[in-house]
Amino acid sequence: MKFTFDHSNINVFNLEKSLEFYRENLGLVEDRRINAKDGSFIIVYLTDKVTNYRLELTWLRDWEKPYELGDNESHLAFRVDDFDKAYQLHQKNGCICYENKDMGIYFINDPDDYWLEILPPRKK
Repeated sequence: MKFTFDHSNINVFNLEKSLEFYRENLGLVEDRRINAKDGSFIIVYLTDKVTNYRLELTWLRDWEKPYELGDNESHLAFRVDDFDKAYQLHQKNGCICYENKDMGIYFINDPDDYWLEILPPRKK
């Protein structure tokens, strides 16, 4: 038996704002969408168009306040081919929330305050 990664889910408070953020800052685009017949939720799967992995954004119509993410350090990580260009984009967009220059990484936060780690290309 073999298990493979498929997708991760996060709940978002403002779907359009989140879609814009992930498109502008990480180049992720909508792969498919599920709309509840009663309008109670929308699920959008985002893709990087390179891997088969998907990020699932779930919007709930009746959720009335921003999500509280707690004090954990869970995050998603993205490896980028041009680290300096990515850093400049994220700096311009004001979404860098933490830097660790010694490790050569930084984090951005999305509109719901999820942290996303940005990694440089792997050394060969």
